[in-house]
Parts: sequence; C-alpha cells; structure tokens
Amino acid sequence: MTSAAQRPAGRRRAVLGGVAAGGLAGAALLATTLTGTANAAADWPTPGGSQAVSKTIEVSGTYDGGLKRFYGSGDLGGDGQEEGQDPIFKLKDGAVLKNVVIGSPAADGVHCSGSCTLQNVWWEDVGEDAATFKGTSSGATYTVTGGGARKADDKVFQFNGAGKLSISGFQVADFGKLVRSCGNCSTQYKRTISVNDVDVTAPGTSLVGINTNYGDTATLKSIRIHGDSGKKIKPCVRYTGNDSGDEPIETGSGPDGTYCRYSASDISYN
Repeated sequence: MTSAAQRPAGRRRAVLGGVAAGGLAGAALLATTLTGTANAAADWPTPGGSQAVSKTIEVSGTYDGGLKRFYGSGDLGGDGQEEGQDPIFKLKDGAVLKNVVIGSPAADGVHCSGSCTLQNVWWEDVGEDAATFKGTSSGATYTVTGGGARKADDKVFQFNGAGKLSISGFQVADFGKLVRSCGNCSTQYKRTISVNDVDVTAPGTSLVGINTNYGDTATLKSIRIHGDSGKKIKPCVRYTGNDSGDEPIETGSGPDGTYCRYSASDISYN
C-alpha cells in the first residue's frame, strides 16, 4: 500500500547477474565507495557472488547471506513501482537477515511479518520498496543497522504495521523517501520511528513522513546530508493519514517538538 503519489519508474533496471570481481574476505571486501558521499557510515561492499531468486526466500531465525548478491528472476523479475509485488526475502516474526546485497531486479525487497532485524543489508537498486514492515503488534520492533540503499524511485522503507522502527548506521542516495508511515492503509496504527547516524546523499525528497492523527513520532539524530546545498530534502514531513485509500494530506514539515523530534544541530550539510 503506497502512501503518497508514486514517482515514475523512469528507468529499467538491468539484471546484475554476474559474479562481482574479488573474493569474500569479511570486512576487507568493503571497498566500493558510494560515489559522492563523504564521511559515509561505511563503504559499499563488493559481493562475493550472485544468486538468482525466482521464489521468495522465507526466513525464520537468522539468515547470513555472506555478502552475496541476491536478485529477482522469473516471477520476481519486476523492477517497477507496481503494487503487490512479492519480496526477495520474507522474514517471520523475530527473524534476522544479515550480510546480504540485494541487486537488480529487486522486486519488493524484504517483507517483515513481525519484529525483525536487518543487519548490514544493502540495496543496489531499490525495486518497489527496499523493505516493508508489517507486524500488527504495538510491541513489534524493527531494527535496521548498517547497510544502505540507492536508486529508490519512491520509498526505501515502507512502515505499514504497528510498533517501532529504528534505523542507525545506514546510508541512502538517490531516493524519494527514506521512511514513510503508510498514509492510507486500510488498517492504521501508531508508529514510532528513530533515525540516527545516517548519511544521506541527494537527490532525495524527504527522510521521514508520519501521520500525526495516529500519534506517529519521528526522532532524528546525527543526520549528515551531502550534496544538498539548497536544503531541498525535508527531514520530517507531517501528514493527516486515512484508512480509505485516499491520498494523505500534507500538513507541515520541520521540527515541532511533538511529532517531528529533532533540532537544527541534529542535521548537518556537507
């Protein structure tokens, strides 16, 4: 379920199916730097191999991809913004996905059915969304640590469910929205979002979009924005959401101490 006007796909993503040069040697492989990003949280990894995925990989417990690239094929070969695409990975409640590079086509990335942890997960060319959080419990927690995403025509993280989403040590470039609390899902919840220690490289539209009428909050700290001297990227945007499928109404942006919780010193521009 999308929450704002979709940006046109504008480009077709080529299948990155070949094995990347270089072998896997732990952290030593982190050698491909994100172009244009100074002081990035981490360097982009060079995958140690590639694997086509024609059927969603379901994960319970912990799945360590060993920094291999996974990309969609067959029914998962979509690369546009069409709704209802299946994900490359589907995580059950409490699952952990780590050390994974999602290549292109990326379909609908990762779905979390309940609480989940995404650790050192990288999206080279985001499909419909990078990850969608769908748990229905108010106590659900979704944790994104490390990793990065680029080339997102619309959203990177789609927050459809209930609970708390924490993002730290992440980097994003060439994107629409980093996180959007669903503005028009048929079932709505209060959602709590924390974004900390994140590198952002323009172009981009906004970092967080929340629905004040459902009590959403967003806390931002240590955000470093690169290549946006005009300060066009909005750190936090407020909406009035609905459960009717209508386009949500934007009501304002910027810190307000209640819903968008940050100060000018929490955002730096390089």
